Amino acid sequence: MSHPLPRRAVLLAAALTAAASLTACGSDDGGSEAGSTASSGGGSGEFPVTVSTAFGDTEIEEEPQRVVALGWSDAETALALGVQPVGASDWLGFGGEGVGPWAQGRYDEAPEIIETLEPSLEAIAALEPDLILDTRSDGTQERYDSLSAIAPVVGAPEGVGAYQTTWQQQLDLVGRALGRTDEAEQLRGDLEQAFADAAAAHPEFDGTEVAVGAYTSEGFGAYVRGDTRVDFMEALGFVNRPAIQDLATESFFVPVSEEQVSLLDAPLTVVFPIFVDPAQITSNPLWQTLGSVQQGNAVVLEDQTLVSAFSSGSVLGTEYALEQAVPLFAETLR
Repeated sequence: MSHPLPRRAVLLAAALTAAASLTACGSDDGGSEAGSTASSGGGSGEFPVTVSTAFGDTEIEEEPQRVVALGWSDAETALALGVQPVGASDWLGFGGEGVGPWAQGRYDEAPEIIETLEPSLEAIAALEPDLILDTRSDGTQERYDSLSAIAPVVGAPEGVGAYQTTWQQQLDLVGRALGRTDEAEQLRGDLEQAFADAAAAHPEFDGTEVAVGAYTSEGFGAYVRGDTRVDFMEALGFVNRPAIQDLATESFFVPVSEEQVSLLDAPLTVVFPIFVDPAQITSNPLWQTLGSVQQGNAVVLEDQTLVSAFSSGSVLGTEYALEQAVPLFAETLR
């Protein structure tokens, strides 16, 4: 089923801190037959392998053949490593195969789409998985225990908050679990080098304060460290605005009231709309009061594909966002 727009807006904006209010995709969209295989080609590692997570060590005796990818961007990460999940969750509501355009064409057969927040245990069990990936989700013991009754589960790394697994950690966990550590290291190295090259090409980014926000039907909000978008900006050399960072709690999204909109005023302000018209930002009188807007140092990301890539936290989505967003940031700072 599709997400009602207001609830999808909450998902993308508050990310997963307000996840309890969301409706997940149904498991009958774009489903595949249970006989699909999970992987193509051989792994670079040997089995058995042990993957350490916040829930202890997960033992994987043999190379997984039927993978169900439930965490945010777990499916895209598996695909990047050459493994096709038989079941996957569609956190950003892409539809179809449940992945962004940058990851399309990597399936031979579309996966069974599984709900996000409350995945159907029956639907997962029916796929007969030999591995469940859940590296970026709410990270509750209850969820882990329920899934572990079906198959070995690779959850979030130790010490990481809900939905705050970085793309590097996700790539490492999934790579180890699938026996694709060499491929994972190569992908990580390539993307980290791409960030380094972009930062070197734009010394004006270094040390520049940035405010990263979103606008929904509920108003403005801002992101703090631990969110993939802020991590993205800081990897380019930017510094998240301290006045925003000081408001951080266990969540990585900070609601911004009308009285607090000046928090978004920074040497670079980056805001994107979530299921509202971008004009609701640009025509907003409060937005127009910001010094960064008046000085031309604010950018509204209007391309929904770019917004999704910026929010994906996957190696493939992040690579796409890097290619598309860096020129926009550079042009805004000129």
